[in-house]
Amino acid sequence: MTSTPLQGLRVLDLATLFAGPLAATLLGDFGAEVIKVEHPAKPDPSRGHGPSKNGVGLWWKVLGRGKRTMTLDLSTPGGRSTLLRLARTADVVIENFRPGTLERWDLGWDELHAVNPRLILTRVTAFGQFGPASHRPGFGTLAEALSGFAAVTGEPDGPPTLPPFGLADSIAGLATAYAVMTALSARDRTGEGQVVDMAIIEPILTVLGPQPTWYDQLGHVQQRTGNRSANNAPRNTYRTADGTWVAVSTSAQSVAERVMRLVGRPDLIDELWFATGAQRAAHADVLDEAVARWIAARPRDEVLTAFEKAQAAIAPVQDVRDVVHDPQYEALGTLTRVDDPDLGPLLMQNVLFRLSATPGAIRWTGRPHGADTDAILRELGLTAQESAALREQGAV
Repeated sequence: MTSTPLQGLRVLDLATLFAGPLAATLLGDFGAEVIKVEHPAKPDPSRGHGPSKNGVGLWWKVLGRGKRTMTLDLSTPGGRSTLLRLARTADVVIENFRPGTLERWDLGWDELHAVNPRLILTRVTAFGQFGPASHRPGFGTLAEALSGFAAVTGEPDGPPTLPPFGLADSIAGLATAYAVMTALSARDRTGEGQVVDMAIIEPILTVLGPQPTWYDQLGHVQQRTGNRSANNAPRNTYRTADGTWVAVSTSAQSVAERVMRLVGRPDLIDELWFATGAQRAAHADVLDEAVARWIAARPRDEVLTAFEKAQAAIAPVQDVRDVVHDPQYEALGTLTRVDDPDLGPLLMQNVLFRLSATPGAIRWTGRPHGADTDAILRELGLTAQESAALREQGAV
């Protein structure tokens, strides 16, 4: 990686689990030097999340990629002093302790800013740094509930539905990486660092669209519609003759017309209600029945070929077995293999986007707990005796 866009940027990842660490991972993918700081006795719980192989957590191999790892107990005098030495050399600190925790350890914004006025302190919590809920413990699941996501997800006659993965955390991780880059851009102009306050409950609310505006202006409360949309139809998943599923979308009027011609119901196009997406959605039963019957009589490959020929929007409903062999993902290089010293080549998602002149790359998979502690302490100028003293104190 001779030329990367974030080369020379140093990020201290003090966070655990997903939103903050994911932001650090994304920065590392494009050349930032990321130092993952973990408690000596309590590593990031993501090391143990999900399936493992030969006792090695696979999620950590992805989330910890490109990061150097060291241990520090920030609540000890030695851990505090070492972090301040690290902060002098860093551009960004990412943390997700409950508000007031760093301050209790005398490692808050005032202390960090004093040793490095150019530092960006990025604080990622469930509820933000102030307000009545700020000191409550929280995870992405609570954000999925509080934001309204769960309320609009699921079948109309079923319960609110939570995603089976860290959706709110992941969205917050993406937003945090964006926030860091925004703060760094401001620093380029002002020469001063600042605090980023990222509440996990907020980015997911942003991606839910104009629901607050609809409610404010119209009193409209979006309801659960399953796979259907209130804005267009047909829009659903449909079962094929060979027992697989496909998803159809008709957000554009022209596409909706092509679909109905394809499935042998051009007569519906002439209905007055077919002229707008919202009116089509109000007649989704009629449209779904026509599309579902046509698709159910044909195997998936025939359905996909016919829709593609008709220039109508369709995609197979894929699980991970299909994803890893999908030709479009293969063409984009969306998945890549990274050599791992424990498990050999590991398949994982590649960097998030492609840059033509300064592309990112995955340098290595997640490293063992504290693997780089001694090397980083030496780089900070600590002698072997000073490092040994920190160990005796339990600070590293």
